[in-house]
Amino acid sequence: MLPLLSPAHLDRDFDYLVPPELDEIAQPGVRVRVRFAGRLVDGYLLQRLSSTEHTGKMVKLERVVSPERVLTPEILRLATTVAARYAGTRADVLRLAIPPRHARTEASGSATTPKKPAARVEETRTEDADSSTADTEASADIEAGSVVAGGPAGGTAFTGVEAGFGGGTAGATADVAESDSATAESAVDVDVSAWERYLHGGAFVAALRQGKGPRAAWQAMPGEDWAARLAELAATVVAAGRGVVLMVPDQRDLDRLLAECVRLVGDSAVGLSAGLGPAARYRRWLSVLRGQARIVVGTRAAVFAPVRDLGLIAIWDDGDDTYAEPRAPYPHAREVAMLRAHETGAAFVAAGFARTAEIQAVVETGWAHDLLAERAPLRAVMPRISAPGDSDFALERDALARAVRIPGVAFTAARAAIKENAAVLVQVPRRGYVPSLACAKCRTPARCRHCNGPLALPHSSNGEAASPHCKWCGITEAAFRCQACGARALRAMVIGAARTAEELGRAFPGVPIRTSGGGDMLDTVGPGAQVVVATVGAEPLVRGGYGVALLLDGWALLGRADLRAAEDTLRRWMGAAAMVRPRGQVIVMAEPSLPTVQALVRWDPVNHAAAELEARAEVGFPPAVRMAAVDGTTESIAELLEAAQLPDQVEILGPVPLPPTARKPFSGADEPAEVERMLLRAPRSAGTPLSRALTAAQGVRSSHRSDAPLRVQIDPVDIG
Repeated sequence: MLPLLSPAHLDRDFDYLVPPELDEIAQPGVRVRVRFAGRLVDGYLLQRLSSTEHTGKMVKLERVVSPERVLTPEILRLATTVAARYAGTRADVLRLAIPPRHARTEASGSATTPKKPAARVEETRTEDADSSTADTEASADIEAGSVVAGGPAGGTAFTGVEAGFGGGTAGATADVAESDSATAESAVDVDVSAWERYLHGGAFVAALRQGKGPRAAWQAMPGEDWAARLAELAATVVAAGRGVVLMVPDQRDLDRLLAECVRLVGDSAVGLSAGLGPAARYRRWLSVLRGQARIVVGTRAAVFAPVRDLGLIAIWDDGDDTYAEPRAPYPHAREVAMLRAHETGAAFVAAGFARTAEIQAVVETGWAHDLLAERAPLRAVMPRISAPGDSDFALERDALARAVRIPGVAFTAARAAIKENAAVLVQVPRRGYVPSLACAKCRTPARCRHCNGPLALPHSSNGEAASPHCKWCGITEAAFRCQACGARALRAMVIGAARTAEELGRAFPGVPIRTSGGGDMLDTVGPGAQVVVATVGAEPLVRGGYGVALLLDGWALLGRADLRAAEDTLRRWMGAAAMVRPRGQVIVMAEPSLPTVQALVRWDPVNHAAAELEARAEVGFPPAVRMAAVDGTTESIAELLEAAQLPDQVEILGPVPLPPTARKPFSGADEPAEVERMLLRAPRSAGTPLSRALTAAQGVRSSHRSDAPLRVQIDPVDIG
């Protein structure tokens, strides 16, 4: 049995006696209730054994919660691997992987024989695809068997992605006869010829059709219908009798991708997200567990979906911060996806318009391969991208092009697009009216006198002037005085989407102005002359594409004190530029000589990711190294480091203040005044020993009943 207990030193298997009345339904993978230290706790039955090495008194299994075998052997192995990778416990990982039981939903369903509707893929290329797959590399088999009470947890040492990035193929294990009959009944034609536009794209699809496990980093071209392309890959894998997991960052992308999958394979595709509600989510999860659904489209939790005979796992836009799990042990969906693909031999695709340094790292090791378009077809679909003042001639025409927020060339392009009855997209980095204020004299950020929070200027619906207010406590600051120089005047540091829309409404009278962002996000807008002001990531789609896109306030995105500022900025810019039609125009308001701006102008995310990876390697930041962030009080951090037997290669950095955007490792009214962060840096070869040492140290702390707040994160998104 594996009791779901929080203390790290109790992350082990325990032997219990199965009474005769529960013998039939007490099968591996079911939910159980067991008595532990005098109280009833939830758990999972891992394995039935005929004997035990435990010499003491055996405690009986209290009851089987449900006969549904919700914990599959593959998910247990994955949970064990993820817990070892992120210095956590299997109980915490399984809470993320398996949704809470909904008894009525479980009782209403029936474990029927799974239907396997598949798509008949149109043959478009017959060349050998062996070059797209690497040789199979052996990995350790993580056992799920029980051990005696007090013994070590079952399973072997972590042998995941960093153990060599071994690729491989996987033989199909589905019932061929059953799959063939279902395929013949519900097959549809899928045209995969669009993949021929990408170098080795046809070979990649052919490898999927043959049941192999190729792994690729796919950079979509501007204007590409990425949802349709991923759905075609999924249909190809389902046609071979295997399952698929597709991950997207948000509900809007989920709806778009799920619609494409349903169009190709029907009810064999389901969507999983937290917004469904307990009953609907559990019903769909059960359909996946029982083999009735072959394609899962979901957000970060879908990476643990119990898809039978997994053949493909794909992630779209892996740089989005929503893929980072905010609950212990804080895994990243991209890393879990790569671990699962490595363990199962399934194909893997990291897709997006831009590329992260983490994906570039696995490409450079050979674990995955590039799936790129050649320059000629790329230029045919690219919009014209430029930055104001990018040449001496441009500066002669407009000397203030780099100084003003929206230069004359941007207004000219927008007017031309509106004249052609095309939509104009205006991307701004912040929502609100004037979300950030500073002293007009010394430029010191304006702060509240009561709580030291940032001051902002709210939008007034009646057009009257409003006083600045605090974004933290909400108190109005009617008589501001700068704490640094004593001046009373304020200036805007950043202009928000609401103020931008107001200014553009005056600049383009009679033209519809639409806003998208925050709680008022638009999925699509109709074609025609209009100006759409959207915050980053909230840009709506328009049929036929935008005529012009204006990317404002580039300095606000690039100037953030964040390790991933340049990478995230390019990702945001490319996502907006990809919505512009081929002969359209994109104008980015940023310094033209910056490498990130040049990467956008050339549409070159691969070299930008390579340069970003090289820069991080020089200064020793992930993914070039393995880094652990330990957050807590001074006493709790010192207690953990004293108990940890760290490898010799580990370098201790800090303590440093907790980043302002990072969540504190505790909640409640008894928060300590000071929270620190200690960084532990190790080469990738020492990543597994570092995680193992931190796991053991947390076990020592929990066995000593230490209740001081502490959090351990491996390779956090926000390092500080």
